[in-house]
Amino acid sequence: MARPKTTSPKAAKAASKTLKSKSTGAKSKSAAGSALAQTKAPKKATSTKAAKAASAVLRDGRTSKASKSAAGSALAQKAARKKPKKG
Repeated sequence: MARPKTTSPKAAKAASKTLKSKSTGAKSKSAAGSALAQTKAPKKATSTKAAKAASAVLRDGRTSKASKSAAGSALAQKAARKKPKKG
């Protein structure tokens, strides 16, 4: 189930800036696209692939502040893991 969160206007602007940049890498663009898609959609959640890309963006020291903002927003909207049933 998706978390009832949406991308803030500030993070959406950062995601847009990231997507428009020609020098931005694929992982940054993946995370930014995910964040932008969830701007007014609280029922959507970040996919596992986009979450892994967002995590890599946040760990990389070379990425811009805008890319990190978009990645953080995308990661915050990742669906919670399902816990395995005991028994």
